[in-house]
Amino acid sequence: MTPAATMTSPGNAATGGYPIKTVVVLVQENRSFDHILGWMKSLNPAIDGVDGTESNPISVADPDSARVPFGDHSEYVDPDPGHSFQAIFEQLYGIPFAPGTPSTPATPPTMNGFAQEAEREAKGMSGTVMSGFRPEAVPVYRELVGEFAVCDRWFASVPASTQPNRLYVHSGTSHGATSNDTKKLVEGFPQKTIFESLDEAGFSFGIYYQYPPSTLFYSAQVRGYIELIIYELAPTLHRNLRKLKYWGKFHQFDLDFKRHCREGKLPNYVVVEQRYFDLKILPGNDDHPSHDVSEGQKLVKEVYEALRSSPQWNEILFVITYDEHGGFYDHVPSPATGVPSPDDVVGPEPFNFKFDRLGVRVPAILVSPWIEKGTVIHEPSGPYPTSQYEHSSIPATVKKIFNLEKFLTRRDAWAGTFETVLTRKTPRTDCPLTLPEPKKLRKTGAAREDANLTEFQEVLVQMGAVLNGDHRKEGLYPQKLVEDMTVGEAAKYLQEAFGTFCEACENCRKAGMDESEIVVVNGAAGDGSSPEAKKKSFLQKMFSCLVCNQSGQTIE
Repeated sequence: MTPAATMTSPGNAATGGYPIKTVVVLVQENRSFDHILGWMKSLNPAIDGVDGTESNPISVADPDSARVPFGDHSEYVDPDPGHSFQAIFEQLYGIPFAPGTPSTPATPPTMNGFAQEAEREAKGMSGTVMSGFRPEAVPVYRELVGEFAVCDRWFASVPASTQPNRLYVHSGTSHGATSNDTKKLVEGFPQKTIFESLDEAGFSFGIYYQYPPSTLFYSAQVRGYIELIIYELAPTLHRNLRKLKYWGKFHQFDLDFKRHCREGKLPNYVVVEQRYFDLKILPGNDDHPSHDVSEGQKLVKEVYEALRSSPQWNEILFVITYDEHGGFYDHVPSPATGVPSPDDVVGPEPFNFKFDRLGVRVPAILVSPWIEKGTVIHEPSGPYPTSQYEHSSIPATVKKIFNLEKFLTRRDAWAGTFETVLTRKTPRTDCPLTLPEPKKLRKTGAAREDANLTEFQEVLVQMGAVLNGDHRKEGLYPQKLVEDMTVGEAAKYLQEAFGTFCEACENCRKAGMDESEIVVVNGAAGDGSSPEAKKKSFLQKMFSCLVCNQSGQTIE
């Protein structure tokens, strides 16, 4: 296959002319297709969902094992099932992962280890993972599936957790990450993103966040980041969403999204980021267990209705998917043959994963007035015989719609593209103006702000420490920072960290620094407990602007 650095569209033919000028992407958290949309098959038999005959054994090795049938009783889901690389291996292949085991076995996935692995996590959890939502429990999705398109062959890019899969959404690779790798996030990922490809071609993008945007964290692409901060600025730095030129691309969702929709000012590529922390006043709406899925339904409804009322509606394609399956059952085997490594980077020990198979199937809904009602998309027809829909399909489709010059990696060059869903010659005029109002699924109690952090929430806090400079405090970063931290404390810390970074950006702008410069907050050394350090001025304590230029100059 052609090296990624020179990979272009087949024949390098112009592929413009699509009616879409704005692609909107919302990636929710940790749910499988069968868990969220499987029972939609009862409304449309063309959907490859569930019919109640599916089950998993409690013990795969025991031929007489009791089996757990797949049910329809999911509502408020707590606790959070296993979704590490090794947990997913057992879910797909029915055997626990052991050191020395090939990370991609020669035999295809059997999808029969979900109940077994769940019981290993916690007794009784098998009933949680072997269940899905009735269509009426997710009324916003029920309406969208009936009105627009559902894809029943969209897979997570990696059989792993959140961070690696979200990296594929924006860059077509996780650059070897198979877990939520704090060290790599701090050091920086070197791969190019779809944001930069769009910017280079003269197209606009915008990130609408409700909490400090994880997109910012996942685009930390500075080579030698630790050494750079402690000693001196390296003369060559990779592209970074923390450059001053990109700072205006970040918008507060609650303040700006509806206004930009109403005024027809949405950029060409829009990413909506959700609330990742579950608070009493602002409940989590990312769908990550144990967050109430009705809050996620409200978010999708809010985004759709703002888009639908926009003068840009006839030029919009809205994509809703989930980063990974979160440990919940799905009956469709994950593709494990013909999947190319994006960049030949091999994952760390003990898995040594070659990124040659996909993760579990996840929900995917496509919304546009150019889509016929009730459309169901199965496997793609190309560009290669083994191509599948997965998260790299997003940058691949964006490349095609906007006729960008190059693919990001071999993976998005291989992934199926979904512009083929735009089959109409004229936009529909009967698209609903509003969607159903979701009903609260958490029947009792409120958000537990005193709850422990999930693994992904820990990573978000640790990335907040990179933004405000706390990662330099000896003995604090990474693990002590999140040790015993509650959800409420984490949300407050992250907001304040992001505020520090925002103020640093503003000061750099006022100082007249070039837009190609990268803002790095230089926190106080030590463990942060020194009274003397606390007396320092904001500028001395919290940041210096490190300049990304050929001279390697450091500005403080």
